[in-house]
Amino acid sequence: MNIENSKILVIGGAGFIGSFVVSELLKENVAEVVVYDNFARGQRDYLTEQLKDPRCSIFPIGGDIREIDILNAAMEGKDYVICLAAMWLLHCKDYPRTAFEVNISGTFNVLEACVKNNIKKLIWSSSASVYGDAVELPMTENHPFLNKNFYGASKIAGEAMATAFNDRYGLPIVGLRYMNVYGPHQDQTAAYTGVVPIMLNKIEANEAPVINGDGSQAYDFIYVEDVARCNVDALKSDVNFGMYNVGTEIQTSIKELCDLILELKQSDLKVIYKPYTADDARALVQNRIGSRVKAETELNFLYKYSLREGLLKLIDWRIQTGVDKA
Repeated sequence: MNIENSKILVIGGAGFIGSFVVSELLKENVAEVVVYDNFARGQRDYLTEQLKDPRCSIFPIGGDIREIDILNAAMEGKDYVICLAAMWLLHCKDYPRTAFEVNISGTFNVLEACVKNNIKKLIWSSSASVYGDAVELPMTENHPFLNKNFYGASKIAGEAMATAFNDRYGLPIVGLRYMNVYGPHQDQTAAYTGVVPIMLNKIEANEAPVINGDGSQAYDFIYVEDVARCNVDALKSDVNFGMYNVGTEIQTSIKELCDLILELKQSDLKVIYKPYTADDARALVQNRIGSRVKAETELNFLYKYSLREGLLKLIDWRIQTGVDKA
């Protein structure tokens, strides 16, 4: 698909992944990239460099996907939409009603607005959380949905609605099931942050990193720039409908991740292993590694950064921005 001279709305474009998507889009010969964000998690600082490009702007009167009239105003005249707006996993656990309103009702609003505004293609962020714990590795896109949490449930609902909108209205949609994404602009210090920032925060504070269980639980870690590039590859592809894993297909245990971070930080701290709480044991996904074959074949996407390379880039960003001294 030719996206030259097109106008693109990036919903959630000031967030962790969204800010990198905006950067990737500006590498293309597009006419306009408009960021639609409510700044609940996104930050204007993440777009400092992008906004120096005259093709990039922030929609001026808000950016919540629950505000249907404002959403339609932002989408008017656009060719394509990339939607990354969502409440994150642990937010959904604690605030399930709001999770429903944002991740399910909000996704419906985006789909409906795309049809109303004759959007040529929607790239929508799903999640590997739809799979739950693996019954086969690597997990293909045909893996059963075994999710047990509110976040994964909201993404399953979103995928089902996307399928219905594609069938009923012919809206072209590509859904991306992200594996474990890490990198700059991820929430580095709040209670809802991810495993990589938590480990880095501990080590930089000269505190022993803590691993729940024995550390054998394994995941597919993918650097945020690769994920952003996959969004653009999906937009440029000829695919009119489909759901795709976005990962490396490389299995890394939490113990291996922690050992690598300790090595890169040149730390001799010893890991503390802590038994799971009953809540953790019930909710934890032990293994989740995604097959990359379908995305590589149909979207022409292949990750670029190894875990070591991505962690080095993240560590450098933390030093440059002072996060490691927070």
